[in-house]
Amino acid sequence: MANKTHDGDVAFIKALAEVLKENDLTELEVMREYGDNDSLEVRVSRQKTVIQAPAAVAAPAPVAAAPAAAPAAAPAAAAPADAGGDPAQDPNAVTSPMVGTAYLQAEPGTPAFVSVGDKVSEGQTLMIVEAMKTMNQIPSPRAGTVKRILVTDGDPVEFGSPLMIIE
Repeated sequence: MANKTHDGDVAFIKALAEVLKENDLTELEVMREYGDNDSLEVRVSRQKTVIQAPAAVAAPAPVAAAPAAAPAAAPAAAAPADAGGDPAQDPNAVTSPMVGTAYLQAEPGTPAFVSVGDKVSEGQTLMIVEAMKTMNQIPSPRAGTVKRILVTDGDPVEFGSPLMIIE
């Protein structure tokens, strides 16, 4: 921005901070053009505390040591047991193209777009990521079988975070 101050800039930055908070975002970047050689570039971010509860479930020893508990915990234990490591490093991972909230179904009470074991075709909708009150369909980048779904309905997701594994 040139050597002028714009009274509206403070209000604009406060409004961006509110948008960040209301939509549970971690970062927002905006550039405002006022004219020739006069602009404002703002990046508002906040740090979130992330609790990685699935990491405790991913330990292979408890799964193998407790076969009696496996039927009750089969859906939760099956997904992490399939993983050889960090799902973000898996070449078959479908990642989030944006920051937002993941939804596995079109609206509450309807069937999920896909389930583990489903065969999907390239371009088929896998889920929706809501960003700034806009529902964005996430298409399958390739044909294959859904091996793991790494998010649950309503989970916040970051840009590049793994959503599911398709092999």
